[in-house]
Formats: sequence, C-alpha cells, structure tokens
Amino acid sequence: MTAAAAAAAAAFNFLLPSAAFLGATGVGAGAFGAHSLKSKLEQQQNGVENWKTAFMYQLIHAVALLALSALSSSSSSSLAGVFVSSGGAGGGGGGGGGMYNYNKNIVQVCARAGKYMMAEVVLFSGSIYCLVLNIGNKKIIGPLTPLGGLFMIAGWVVLGTSGMMRHS
Repeated sequence: MTAAAAAAAAAFNFLLPSAAFLGATGVGAGAFGAHSLKSKLEQQQNGVENWKTAFMYQLIHAVALLALSALSSSSSSSLAGVFVSSGGAGGGGGGGGGMYNYNKNIVQVCARAGKYMMAEVVLFSGSIYCLVLNIGNKKIIGPLTPLGGLFMIAGWVVLGTSGMMRHS
C-alpha cells in the first residue's frame, strides 16, 4: 500500500465512523428531546430552541463528515478526476502536476476539516446539551459553546481553502 493510499484509508476510517456516530446520536438526541425531554425543555427559557440548535448542527455536520469521507476515499480513484478535471496533463489547468498534488492534498484536507468538525460537535452541541440538561459547571461548560463554534468555522475554512492550494 502506498503512503497516499494509507492516508486515504486512515482518513476514511476516521470520517465514516464519525459521520455514522454523529448521525445516529443526532437522530437519537432529536427524538429524545421531542419526546422524553419535551416537558423538561419547555420549562427552561429557550430550552426547546437550544436543544434543536444542538442536534441540527450535529446532524448537518454528520452529513458533512459523510461527504468528506466520500471525497477522501475517491481522491485516489478515477472519480477524483471529477473534482480536478482541469489539472491533469494536457488539460487546461496549467500543467501536469496539479492533479497529483490536489489528490494527495485533498485527503489531508478532508481529514483535517473532519477533525475540526468533530471537535465542533463535541464542544458546541455537547455543551448545549449539558447546559440545557443542567449537567456540570456552567462556568466551565458555557465557554465551550463558542469554542466549538470556532472549530466549526475552522473546519469549513480548511475545506474552503483547499481549492486555493490547488492553484498555488
């Protein structure tokens, strides 16, 4: 197995199970909030809205991790040409090295973005769940929500700047 193939396998082995875990627990959290916790959430100011925010961000990022796992696993296959069609030898992308470098880097970008997104869900959604359920010290848990938001932004920025790496 080449180093690039090993990196793609490692990224896929992190991203896909993470997506599945976040998806399953996000659906569970949504159902739990809508049924078992409904009366408790309604007693708190903004309890229902905060719970919905937490599980919706969790579900959105589960889908994002699923997409990243697909992209990272396809980066060394012929499907990757869909994403980098202008960079191959003889193509209009300005040289033969662009496609290789992009395929090699996209796996690393997907893994890095996925790790930021996973940290976001743990910190952002997890802290909201704890705050709504009155679990833990609010002075410690409260600041984790915006920190999770920063990880969320970082994951999307890493992913977005990957296209810039291709052209540099």
